Amino acid sequence: MDVHNHLPEGASAKDVADAHSADLRIQDQYGVRYLNYWVDEQDGKVFCLVEAPDAESAHRVHREAHGLVADEIHPVTQG
Repeated sequence: MDVHNHLPEGASAKDVADAHSADLRIQDQYGVRYLNYWVDEQDGKVFCLVEAPDAESAHRVHREAHGLVADEIHPVTQG
């Protein structure tokens, strides 16, 4: 699960949706799958559920797709 602690000034849920679409367009190049995301517009945070071989691959997709790299990545297991 990656966490973006601060959305850019003025960013909306639509902007996040557009960024997610950009991730989906290039993710296969890095063996990454962005599965879902959640937006907290009030606090300016985004949470992305991602399957990736490693944290750097997940960062690389975000960096290339839209430049908004996560502040944190936490390995999680579905319960």
